[in-house]
Amino acid sequence: MKPHPMRDRVLGQVLSEKAALHGERTFIQFEGRSYSYREVDLLSNRIANGIQSLGIGKGAHVAFMLDNKPEVILIYFALAKLGVVAVPINTAAKGQLLAYYLDQSDARMLIVDAALHQRVQAVAALTPKLKQVITLTEGAQADQAGCIEFDQLLQAPDDTIKVEVRFCDLHALLYTSGTTGPSKGTISTHAHALSCGWSLTQSFGYRSDDVLYVCLPLFHGNAWLCSVLPALVADASVVLSRRFSASSFWDEIRSQGVTQFNSLGAMTNFLWGRPPDARDRDHKVRQVMVVPTPKQFYQAFQERFGIKFTSVYAMSDVGMITATRDDDRPDKWASSGRPCEHTQIRIVDDDDFALPPGQTGEVLVRSEMPWHYAQGYYNMPDATVRTFQNLWFHTGDRGYVDEDGYFYFVDRKKDAIRRRGENISSFEVEQIILKHPAVLDVAAFPISSEYSEDEVMVSVVLHDNAQLSQAALIAHCSENMAYYMVPRFIEFVPQLPKTMTEKVEKYKLKARAEQDLKQVWDRERAGIVVKR
Repeated sequence: MKPHPMRDRVLGQVLSEKAALHGERTFIQFEGRSYSYREVDLLSNRIANGIQSLGIGKGAHVAFMLDNKPEVILIYFALAKLGVVAVPINTAAKGQLLAYYLDQSDARMLIVDAALHQRVQAVAALTPKLKQVITLTEGAQADQAGCIEFDQLLQAPDDTIKVEVRFCDLHALLYTSGTTGPSKGTISTHAHALSCGWSLTQSFGYRSDDVLYVCLPLFHGNAWLCSVLPALVADASVVLSRRFSASSFWDEIRSQGVTQFNSLGAMTNFLWGRPPDARDRDHKVRQVMVVPTPKQFYQAFQERFGIKFTSVYAMSDVGMITATRDDDRPDKWASSGRPCEHTQIRIVDDDDFALPPGQTGEVLVRSEMPWHYAQGYYNMPDATVRTFQNLWFHTGDRGYVDEDGYFYFVDRKKDAIRRRGENISSFEVEQIILKHPAVLDVAAFPISSEYSEDEVMVSVVLHDNAQLSQAALIAHCSENMAYYMVPRFIEFVPQLPKTMTEKVEKYKLKARAEQDLKQVWDRERAGIVVKR
């Protein structure tokens, strides 16, 4: 399948082309309901016309905070047709974190699940730029005062949208966790988003008869850029699920005829950890994209389930970097493949000088094709320039490339935490904790967990004579950050170890805690459950 030229990579235009070509072919399946390519095209026209009638035009920013459902995909396409910038927000966001997303993104409108509307009301005073709220209700939920019902948008005509949208126009702000600063909104153009779809379709050989399963959240780049858009460009279909469930996963895979799915982090461990079943090979799945590659049971998983592993190294900050292919050598199974089309990768030392094959250093990437990659960070020129130092994007990750050009991820150089498939900004955790009046100083850092990923730990310094319990600190965190950011381990210390330049030496805190983690206060051991 020949990719669209870069100048033709416009989301609304590509969808309309597919609708004209394939008409009644199924594009989305969800809970017994199927949506054809034509239906998705026309419904997204209705939503676009409805949003336009509310005074939202090209260049405006519209946020949405919605659980997985077809409406999310329709909204992505509707906004793209209008040339409006989509701002997907994690449905776990609340308090100060939610206010930050809405304010930093310059969102004028928010489309939100009715069940989450109270969170929006709670930060209204902190989000003056937000002018309109549209609620999407399911079931017999009460109307929200002062809000527009999403169903009203669907009453608009399905006429073609007459807005000129170009490949280089901004499509979405994809928030990625900050390291030494707050979360950054990655500037994703239409060309960037569709290039991600094309890269995976070419690398993994997606076909028109493929059925891609999406249980990861659509507000994240993986589900949108690595499943829905590859399905679109491959003329394939998507089976959409509300969330991942280890207990019902295989039943849904079998009943829907799924041929491909993506598995991130602990999700792979949960699937592997299920008791062996006589139906383990009773499915149509031919491949699964796994990140990271589970070295401890790589071969055994494939043999047990009869599924081929594929893998990538990718970041929403840029795009697809490397991917495995059908012609990869078997002895390269532990790698993340070779560079994708138009992509250059370089391994460097601390001064940005290239290192030889096999030597570990920071991973730098760039594209030789205009508009192929994301275009920096919204309203953060300093962070953009710093990250693209010396004309290469600095990933903040460490890895190496072997003599044959295969890339191997080693670890994270940057100060970020990875938990349950979510990237967590230690900076944001610290800033929210510092707002508690009893806290003088704090350091957040990752601690190795039993799930092969990180857990969040914080070392906290209190003001003189201040008193604060671990449970009270957890309550403060629960009110102001996403559930997955709430620390599991807490210690109160008289001071934090720092360098001569006042930088916290987190590695010392981490090493000391991991020597005897059972002695550190543990939220799970204390029986404190954090609500989503």
